[in-house]
Amino acid sequence: MTSQNMQNITHAEKFQNAEQLWFWFLYSRAVQNGFNRNAGAATRRVCELLDVETLITKLYLSGKLTDEQLNVMKKFGDRRRAPHQYIWSENRAAALWHSAMDTINIAATKRGWIE
Repeated sequence: MTSQNMQNITHAEKFQNAEQLWFWFLYSRAVQNGFNRNAGAATRRVCELLDVETLITKLYLSGKLTDEQLNVMKKFGDRRRAPHQYIWSENRAAALWHSAMDTINIAATKRGWIE
């Protein structure tokens, strides 16, 4: 690895939590696919989109994330908000969301993506 690459890695910004990682991933995918033409300056992150996609896939294939959790993550990710546990119709989704974010948080922290 060159010194320039090492410098880029050390100046990359980590995520605060799994939710921030997930929303960054969905937003960046939308920008990459051309759905958001008003994207601002990019912040250099400690991982790439493919890294996050690979992590989510591995967690799913290992049984640590379920179909239900992925559906909730996608549904509320598209809404750009987490489900709220105090809204009756979102109560179950909130429980699934929080358990999924806990799983992702553990895995992403091990990889050094979360502070």
